[in-house]
Amino acid sequence: MRILIIGAGPTGLSTGRRLLELGHDDFTIYEQHSYAGGLCASFRDEQGFTWDLGGHVIFSQYPYFNQLFESALHGQFYEHTRKAWIYFMDRWVPYPFQNNLRHLPREVIAKCVRDLRAAHRKNTSPENFKEWIMANMGEGIAQYFMLPYNEKVWAYPLEDMSADWITERVSRPDVKEVVGLLISDKDRMDWGPNSIFKFPAEGGTGQIFHNVAAQLAQKIQFDTRVEEVDLIGKSVKLSNGARQGYDVLVNTSPLDLFTRMCAGAPASLTEWGEQLAHNRVWVVGVGLKKGALDEKSWGYFPQKDVPFFRATYFSNYSPRNVPGPGYRSFLCETAYSEDSPFGKNQAVDTTIAGLLDTGLIAPEERSNIVSTFSFDIPYAYPIPTLNREKVLARINPLLEEHGVFSRGRFGAWRYEVGNTDHSVMQGKEIADRIVNGTTETVWHG
Repeated sequence: MRILIIGAGPTGLSTGRRLLELGHDDFTIYEQHSYAGGLCASFRDEQGFTWDLGGHVIFSQYPYFNQLFESALHGQFYEHTRKAWIYFMDRWVPYPFQNNLRHLPREVIAKCVRDLRAAHRKNTSPENFKEWIMANMGEGIAQYFMLPYNEKVWAYPLEDMSADWITERVSRPDVKEVVGLLISDKDRMDWGPNSIFKFPAEGGTGQIFHNVAAQLAQKIQFDTRVEEVDLIGKSVKLSNGARQGYDVLVNTSPLDLFTRMCAGAPASLTEWGEQLAHNRVWVVGVGLKKGALDEKSWGYFPQKDVPFFRATYFSNYSPRNVPGPGYRSFLCETAYSEDSPFGKNQAVDTTIAGLLDTGLIAPEERSNIVSTFSFDIPYAYPIPTLNREKVLARINPLLEEHGVFSRGRFGAWRYEVGNTDHSVMQGKEIADRIVNGTTETVWHG
């Protein structure tokens, strides 16, 4: 059985790795770039700073993923307790916002608690993400944080997004707990699966997949893009002009782009793919020499006048993310849509201005900036739109009829199972299914 895999990101690499574990070596991975890792790649600049493509942290409940992580890094990683904060009203509020209201002005606390109680008494059935926020958080928390922050992150109308994906992604506040924390004057910062996370000692998140790719070196063709997929003839046309046949194809590239590549398919396949939505993110890194250190892991920024929605204190993840002692680095993410593009110079300049405005960098420290990094991610978050389920229910069965399985963050187009560990597990489980006919548990059609 000849298997072709599109993409050497977490899912594609995991698929190949698992195939070898199962004793199946008749496969090839095609990667359009000269490096592995996809959105989990990392880069080291000339000044000695390491940069990720966003604020990646590693946490997982899957033993298979944890084994892959530890073996790929030979046990060389750090474990951190999350210290996440929200910059709000010129102060830092512990994350999650809704669990730590005691840091807010009294009138804001009163409104948040009153509106939270009122929302829970209504017991409504929300039909979209915006309604879910209002129903579960109340007008106060929604107004002050949840709505403005999510509007920045998604760069997409919240009323056009489903609420089916949320599960463990958003903390749903309990009125009794919120009031209890206010009375006890205590914070609760340990909510969520990433309250404890891991990070490679050297090389950034990309080091994991660089090392996995090294184990599959003979199976990966870099700088090779799949340009066309003949579903009927079961072959792919490559950017080097060659054509390769397959029995099974595993796609990890963005599903909307993949549907455009498919020849011999109904025209409706491309039309369905075009209904899928995603946002874009500019990642900007700023490296400094000297300056005060801070123990934060990252901060959230709901304000419209701050360009980025999140700033990661990246030098805190590993001392080897910077050239040496006395250096520090920030990794900032700004989401944008197709209707609001901006360029590299603007991204860097506005990010530095935002760091200065929020006090993450003091005015006198601007001259200490010794490195900047900029990366445009055209596919950052697959958006769970209201019609996503209907679209996927049409695309996936048609592809599977022709021996094609689309998995991974953008291959599956499911944000809720698009973390690094989810993506690895999708690769592992599709390999198991192809070879042994087992049932997938992470991905669902």
